[in-house]
Amino acid sequence: MMRAGLKELGLTPADFWALTPAELQLMLGTAGAQTPLLSDGLSALMAAYPDTSEGNEK
Repeated sequence: MMRAGLKELGLTPADFWALTPAELQLMLGTAGAQTPLLSDGLSALMAAYPDTSEGNEK
Protein backbone atom coordinates (compact mmCIF):
# COMPACT_ATOMS: atom_id res chain seq x y z
CA MET A 1 0.00 0.00 0.00
CA MET A 2 2.82 2.35 0.83
CA ARG A 3 4.46 1.71 -2.54
CA ALA A 4 1.19 2.54 -4.29
CA GLY A 5 0.76 5.71 -2.27
CA LEU A 6 4.30 6.96 -2.73
CA LYS A 7 5.06 5.84 -6.28
CA GLU A 8 1.70 5.63 -8.04
CA LEU A 9 -0.01 8.54 -6.32
CA GLY A 10 3.13 10.62 -5.74
CA LEU A 11 2.34 11.26 -2.08
CA THR A 12 4.99 12.34 0.38
CA PRO A 13 5.50 9.99 3.34
CA ALA A 14 3.83 12.53 5.64
CA ASP A 15 0.81 12.78 3.32
CA PHE A 16 0.60 8.99 3.05
CA TRP A 17 0.62 8.46 6.82
CA ALA A 18 -1.96 11.21 7.32
CA LEU A 19 -4.51 9.35 5.17
CA THR A 20 -7.16 7.06 6.59
CA PRO A 21 -7.45 3.61 4.97
CA ALA A 22 -10.76 4.71 3.41
CA GLU A 23 -9.13 7.80 1.87
CA LEU A 24 -6.28 5.75 0.43
CA GLN A 25 -8.70 3.20 -1.02
CA LEU A 26 -10.72 6.00 -2.60
CA MET A 27 -7.57 7.53 -4.14
CA LEU A 28 -6.37 4.19 -5.51
CA GLY A 29 -9.76 3.37 -7.02
CA THR A 30 -11.39 -0.01 -7.43
CA ALA A 31 -9.86 -1.11 -10.75
CA GLY A 32 -8.70 -4.69 -10.42
CA ALA A 33 -10.22 -5.05 -6.97
CA GLN A 34 -11.49 -8.47 -6.08
CA THR A 35 -14.86 -9.11 -4.57
CA PRO A 36 -14.94 -10.88 -1.20
CA LEU A 37 -15.13 -14.65 -1.16
CA LEU A 38 -18.64 -15.44 0.04
CA SER A 39 -19.92 -18.79 1.33
CA ASP A 40 -20.99 -20.03 -2.13
CA GLY A 41 -17.53 -19.38 -3.53
CA LEU A 42 -15.88 -21.00 -0.52
CA SER A 43 -18.11 -24.06 -0.86
CA ALA A 44 -17.16 -24.38 -4.52
CA LEU A 45 -13.44 -24.16 -3.69
CA MET A 46 -13.77 -26.72 -0.90
CA ALA A 47 -15.57 -29.13 -3.25
CA ALA A 48 -12.94 -28.65 -5.96
CA TYR A 49 -9.97 -28.94 -3.57
CA PRO A 50 -10.92 -31.13 -0.58
CA ASP A 51 -8.55 -31.29 2.41
CA THR A 52 -7.41 -34.85 1.90
CA SER A 53 -4.11 -36.43 1.01
CA GLU A 54 -3.05 -39.95 0.12
CA GLY A 55 -2.90 -42.21 3.16
CA ASN A 56 -4.63 -39.63 5.31
CA GLU A 57 -8.26 -40.11 4.22
CA LYS A 58 -10.81 -41.05 6.84
